[in-house]
Amino acid sequence: MGITSRDVARLAGVSQPTVSRALRGDTRVSAETRRRVQEAARALGYVPSEAGRSLSTRSAKRVGVLVTDLTNPFYPHLVAPLHDELERLGYRMMLFAERSDEAIASERLLDRSIDGVVLTTTGLGSGLPAELHRRGLPFVYLNREGTTPADAAVVDNRLGAELAARELVTLGHERVAGIFGPEETSTGREREYGFRLALAEAGIGLPEARVRRGPFEFETGHAALASLLAAEPRPTAVFCGNDVIAIGALDAALRAGIRVPDELTVIGFDDIPMSAWESFRLTTVRHDLNEMAATAARLLVRRITGEAAGDPERVVFAPTFVARRTHARPPAG
Repeated sequence: MGITSRDVARLAGVSQPTVSRALRGDTRVSAETRRRVQEAARALGYVPSEAGRSLSTRSAKRVGVLVTDLTNPFYPHLVAPLHDELERLGYRMMLFAERSDEAIASERLLDRSIDGVVLTTTGLGSGLPAELHRRGLPFVYLNREGTTPADAAVVDNRLGAELAARELVTLGHERVAGIFGPEETSTGREREYGFRLALAEAGIGLPEARVRRGPFEFETGHAALASLLAAEPRPTAVFCGNDVIAIGALDAALRAGIRVPDELTVIGFDDIPMSAWESFRLTTVRHDLNEMAATAARLLVRRITGEAAGDPERVVFAPTFVARRTHARPPAG
């Protein structure tokens, strides 16, 4: 006989109904009680009965998608094609927007009768993938990766950043800056590494004084560029960890009266649709967001149905450089 909610209740020192409410994230349960229940459930390896039935029968036909920041313009363009492909494959998508508490995210994912999970915003230090693996719930990485092996659909981040760096070298830029994403994410780390590597191969340094890092958000680009412009000598070009950061940088340049690209080149990464808007016309690195999302859906469904039973499959999408109007040669002098 397997572990039951009664066993969890006994270990946590609460009633059986409290266990059910705590694992559902019921706000009537105190944070301390919820913590005790979650710890007891993890210690016992308890899978809520509803999720357990889903895992044994594969009949729920629902997939959970974990996104930490739906206000970021990048994610709707990732979630929409993911939804469409899952629907085509006969699965419904359930969106989980958990901004910080991984323990709550884990229990909610495991208590909602879902057959698998798409992780879109995983950090390298996240314990969630390992927990999903331990509980036997199939999952796939989309756009980012964690340290627990699993199927993944990602872009070649290093190559994309190298393409941006090579373009800057070709244009003749030497005072180059970088506004990168968080170091604890695969996308942030790999894009910075690829960019630095290509610059180094061309004999161009990237001192820490011209480097900024932060979340993949507009505010990161805006604040970082304002800081970079306050230093002397100012950079003549900046590579941004994604398009959202780059758009923040463009706004900061506009506010500071810096002409792009005459005085400053700005390059992004991802080529989200708004990057092509006439008000931005951002030079960037493109990869196929739609196909990457659809591939993640197919990988997960194959894992759910048992069609894929071997080692994890990693599908890597090749990036291309998209030249618009935010890049140019460095200003004379």
